[in-house]
Amino acid sequence: MITYLKQIWNSKDLRNKILFTLGMLVLYRAIAHITVPGANLDALRAVSSRNELLQMFSLLTGGSTENFSIVLMGISPYINASIIMQLMAVMVPKLENLSKEGEAGRRKINSYTRWLTLPLAFLQSYGMIILLNSQSQIPIIENIGNAAVVLPIMLTISAGTVLLVWLGEQITEKGIGNGISLLIFASIISQVPSLVGQSLFLAQDDESKLIPFILMVLITIILLIIVVLVTEGERRIPVTYAGRSARGGGNQAFMPIKINQAGMIPIIFAVALVSFPGILAQFLANAESESIRNIGATMGALFQPNTAFYLLFYFLLVVAFTFFYVSITFNPDQIAESIQKRGGYIPGIRPGRQTSEYLANISKKLTFFGANFLAFIAISPLIIQFFFVSTTLGSVPLLISGAGIIIIVGVVLELIRQINAQLVMHDYSKFY
Repeated sequence: MITYLKQIWNSKDLRNKILFTLGMLVLYRAIAHITVPGANLDALRAVSSRNELLQMFSLLTGGSTENFSIVLMGISPYINASIIMQLMAVMVPKLENLSKEGEAGRRKINSYTRWLTLPLAFLQSYGMIILLNSQSQIPIIENIGNAAVVLPIMLTISAGTVLLVWLGEQITEKGIGNGISLLIFASIISQVPSLVGQSLFLAQDDESKLIPFILMVLITIILLIIVVLVTEGERRIPVTYAGRSARGGGNQAFMPIKINQAGMIPIIFAVALVSFPGILAQFLANAESESIRNIGATMGALFQPNTAFYLLFYFLLVVAFTFFYVSITFNPDQIAESIQKRGGYIPGIRPGRQTSEYLANISKKLTFFGANFLAFIAISPLIIQFFFVSTTLGSVPLLISGAGIIIIVGVVLELIRQINAQLVMHDYSKFY
């Protein structure tokens, strides 16, 4: 481990990228603690402490909701914009063609996503301000109906989201890893110390609360290990390329197809969407019309995190997004064509259409397992917590949610891969 760290430090380019990334993450966490002027934080924290949906939304914002920070919305508008662009890339031929143009096409789509983020952030900021204010007995923001009061706050929060997107892109370009994913990673990790401190503080007065806390820590570690093993798991497809090898046959190679091809993307999308109906229900519950209030009450009852309907909806969202994302990123026709052009074939399978169908069939089977695994991990901490509450063990706050575990593992593994690739490049550069 020490040798590995020394190798990283001795690589000047890699060291500078890591330090730049850490600097941007520290800046992000500092910005997350800057409160919008005029907000009543005591009233806001009282709302957040009793609202599980807002606590879940806080997963993507790193506690910005509790601080009424200038980055109140986090990067959730950008995530929503990305979802919209992903869907439009399937339905709109022009965007579909752009997605097939390689790096240039992806940059163009990313540009459209950034432009879409701003109006979404502006609209979402208004909805969140109204929602938080309506949930509190004491107004969090005074004179919320005055445009001169609410518009500057909306612009500030929207600018905060744009700033976070810019920080994420700077990390991607000049640092190490995917910037947006690292910002979400930092948000999740930043919540762990306070939860540990809260649990240990409660255990001082009641030692019986230490048992469920220790069990939850052990369960979290076990889930992390399982997620790492499945994330790294892959099916190796043998491919033979024309040519002469030392044994007199073709050159043998393997094409790996991961069990979890979609990584953490479906979880991020699902978390962004699963909290929306519940938040909308709370917004509707304060409407003037009785029928709208009844609709809001019904939605609120269905989308509480401890209900079976909520868990099923969350489960199906993760599965659906996994299949959707893999269908976009894994193109068996293109892979089969690439293998054929390079003079390769899969033993026992004819090149061309049969190869494409064979790869598509394997991908579907792996995706089915991977999607259900992701969905199970996403809801398992909620089920475990419900089990604790229903027994004599009592309630204990989750250190890391199921979504958080998937995101953390995905980000860390990708970060390690990029660091190792940079080290290999550094070693090769010594010979030139």
